[in-house]
Amino acid sequence: MPDFERTIPDGDNRERLVCRDCGHIDYQNPKIVVGAVVVHDGRILLCKRAIEPRRGYWTLPAGFMELGETTEEGARREAMEEAEADIALEGMLACYSISRIGQVQLIYRARFADPANPRFAAGPESEDVRLFDWDDIPWDELAFPTVRWSLDTWRTNPNGALGHPAGNPADDPRGSKRAAPRPY
Repeated sequence: MPDFERTIPDGDNRERLVCRDCGHIDYQNPKIVVGAVVVHDGRILLCKRAIEPRRGYWTLPAGFMELGETTEEGARREAMEEAEADIALEGMLACYSISRIGQVQLIYRARFADPANPRFAAGPESEDVRLFDWDDIPWDELAFPTVRWSLDTWRTNPNGALGHPAGNPADDPRGSKRAAPRPY
């Protein structure tokens, strides 16, 4: 098994894991998470997590990208896996940088692919899946800060023109803070 040490490789400016035997550099880069705020008749699709982390808490249908797929394909796949929902993406809603856990999260605006017949159910990673009116969202039971950020971003401009996606809040530009209790 290779023996790695932490050192700054020649020509680099930060410490990395480098193999003592062959000099291979083990670059560790952020993971990409893709997901969607799926809306139907003003209600938002949320999934209650059946897996860790944050089992039993509500989230958007979202997860890690797989190799060989686009961000759009990943967001649609995650909606199918977690909510058994066939969705159509309407554009980018937000891009969040979560430095404390090494993630970049791309969140899309979406609707059901067949709005006349929206279908969804709990997939293997979800205990429950529901459409929530804004006032009924279980705010104290949201799994991650970016779920709240995404919902707030959608609420600010639910039907507006898609322009530059939202980013981290001004008070957390590096995504290093944990979620605070919702004030309302």
